[in-house]
Amino acid sequence: MITVTKTFFPPLNEYESQLKRVWKNEWITNRGELVIELEHKLKEYLKLDNILITTNGTIPLQIALKLLGNGGEVITTPFSYIATSSSIVWEGCIPIFVDIHPEYLTIDEAKIESAINERTTAILATHVFGNPCNIESIQKIASKYNLKVIYDAAHCFGVEYNQISIFEYGDISTCSFHATKIFHTGEGGAIISNNKELSHKCFYSHNFGHNGPLDFHGLGINGKISELQAAMGLAVFPYINAILEDRKRIGETYNSLINFNTISKLRIRENTKWNYSYYPVILPSEEKLLKTIEILGTKNVIPRRYFYPSLNTIKYLGSQKMAISESISKRIICLPMYYNLSEKDISMISEVLNMVNL
Repeated sequence: MITVTKTFFPPLNEYESQLKRVWKNEWITNRGELVIELEHKLKEYLKLDNILITTNGTIPLQIALKLLGNGGEVITTPFSYIATSSSIVWEGCIPIFVDIHPEYLTIDEAKIESAINERTTAILATHVFGNPCNIESIQKIASKYNLKVIYDAAHCFGVEYNQISIFEYGDISTCSFHATKIFHTGEGGAIISNNKELSHKCFYSHNFGHNGPLDFHGLGINGKISELQAAMGLAVFPYINAILEDRKRIGETYNSLINFNTISKLRIRENTKWNYSYYPVILPSEEKLLKTIEILGTKNVIPRRYFYPSLNTIKYLGSQKMAISESISKRIICLPMYYNLSEKDISMISEVLNMVNL
C-alpha cells in the first residue's frame, strides 16, 4: 500500500536508548531532561530564540486564540485543516473566512481588509503545505487596524522565508509534530513567539497557569509534552536533513514526470526555502479527480483529498461563499510523499495522473 504519507521510524535501538534515559531518570512528564534537550536542539537547528513544544499541534492554536482572540471575530482561511477553524470556535471566537489565492493557495491578502470591522481581533492565516502567506501585506494590515497575527504553520518545519525561519513571523506561530509530519514526536506540536511577555504567557498557559509549583499566574490548560514523546523526537532529530533531502528528490521527480498542460501545481512564494511537506496537484475537474483516485486505488495507491471540503461549507462554521477555495478543494489531491518512496512508484503514479488528465 502506497499511502499519501508514512511515518518516519528511526532505528528501534536508537529510540530505545532514549527511553532508557527516561527509565533511568524516573521522570515521565512535567518538562523533564529530554523535553528540555529537544527544545534546545530545535532552537539551534531552526535558529530561534525560543520554542515551546507541546503534546499536540492543536493546543498551540487554542492557546494563541485564548491569548489573542479575545472572543472576537478572527479572519481566517477556508482552505486549511479543520483544526484551524475549529480552534477559533472552541475558544469562543467567530471565524470570518476570506478566500484564497488561486496559485499560492494561501489566504488572499487583497481581500482581508474588506472583512475587518470593529469586532475583528486577529488574523489566523495558514502557510498552506508549508507555502508562506504574503507576510508583509498581512503585517501591514494588522498594524493598520491594531490586530494580532497568528500563523498556523503546521506544515512548516524547516521552511525559511527571506532567509529566516518561517516561525519568526506573526505574534505567534504554531507547528505540528504529528507522526505524519517531517519532524515528529508521535503526537506533538510547538508554539513560538518572539515577544518575551507573550512567550511567557504561552508557557504558563500550557501548564495549567503555573508560575512555579505553588503559584498560578493565569488561566491555563494542560498542553505539556511527555518524556516519551520527546524521546521519539530525539531519535528522529538526527535524520531531519536526510528526510528533507529525500522529499526534495521526490518532489523534483514528480516535477519532471507530470504533464502540467492540464494539471496545476502549487506556486511557491518567492524568497522561500520550501520543505516539500506535501505534493499537491490541482486537476481540471472533480470528475477527473475521482477517476484518478479510482485508478490509483487499483494499484494500491492512496492519495488524499487535502484539504477537502472547503471549511466554509461545514455546517457549524457558517455558510459564507468562497468560490476559489470551494473550486480548488474539489479538484486538489496530495500525491504520496514520504521518505524512501521509490522512483518506480513515483513514475507509476505520475503515469496514471497524466493518463487520466490528458
